[in-house]
Amino acid sequence: MRKKRVLVTGGAGFLGSFLCERLLALGNEVLCADNFFTGTRDNVASMLGDHRFELLRHDVTFPLYVEVDEIYNLACPASPIHYQHDPVQTTKTSVHGAINMLGLAKRTGARILQASTSEIYGDPEIHPQREDYWGRVNPIGPRSCYDEGKRCAETLFFDYWRQHRLPIKVARIFNTYGPRMQPDDGRVVSNFILQALRNQPITIYGDGQQTRSFCFVDDMIEGLIRLMDTSDDVTGPINLGNPVEFTMLELAQAVIDATGSSSQLDYRPLPQDDPRQRRPDIGLARQALDWQPAVPLKEGLGQTIAYFRALMDGGRIPA
Repeated sequence: MRKKRVLVTGGAGFLGSFLCERLLALGNEVLCADNFFTGTRDNVASMLGDHRFELLRHDVTFPLYVEVDEIYNLACPASPIHYQHDPVQTTKTSVHGAINMLGLAKRTGARILQASTSEIYGDPEIHPQREDYWGRVNPIGPRSCYDEGKRCAETLFFDYWRQHRLPIKVARIFNTYGPRMQPDDGRVVSNFILQALRNQPITIYGDGQQTRSFCFVDDMIEGLIRLMDTSDDVTGPINLGNPVEFTMLELAQAVIDATGSSSQLDYRPLPQDDPRQRRPDIGLARQALDWQPAVPLKEGLGQTIAYFRALMDGGRIPA
């Protein structure tokens, strides 16, 4: 097989950097584009010496003129703290970024994958969430810059597919965790781990009975690779996530047990529009991709905790 030249936008981020590593391991040339809003050079430092890897500082809200065979469009801040910091820019990243990357794919004939999100389901009325569910999203709430931006991006992808027959793939990514998560991103796994390692109170919003499903990063990257490698008639959207569901209280206890922490629980009011339940139906991923997560939460938490502990021991984040 001819090795491909692959563009990964947001490639210096949490998911993007692992994807770049995997693509290189498969023998491809990788162009990593990132504006370093949430991504870091440290995440891709190990690849900089590889002649097949190229790092480009670029914001996807501006056009990009390169020659590529495949595009993984991962560029967009994915945690509430980051995407609510500049909500207008967040919307632009999703919408203008999709337009620019779809235009590039159309010009080069590249196959293109959109990293969409489970947030397009909003606070869902059905459980678990299937791809044919249209969602329940507040279009004017504080989270809507991300939710509606991703929904619009999906619209654009399918319009390019219908109008231009562009080969597209849309992955709806559910909660993913692992090493290289940003310590300050406000996501529940990184929050709980850092609070536990510092023996600080663990923040529980609401009564802690709201649920999430946590997919380890290695499993998610495998799902993205498999989706990109499907035939052109497999467009998605396809849910990628772990169907095993945990309450926030269960997650907090798992983190306390894994770290040996003395942390207690600190209950706070539930944020606006925070979903009560979130779990993917991955029947389509099993059927179309022969994919399902393999890393259990205990194992994945162990690797993630080791990463954050090393950051603290090295003085990279305050202990």
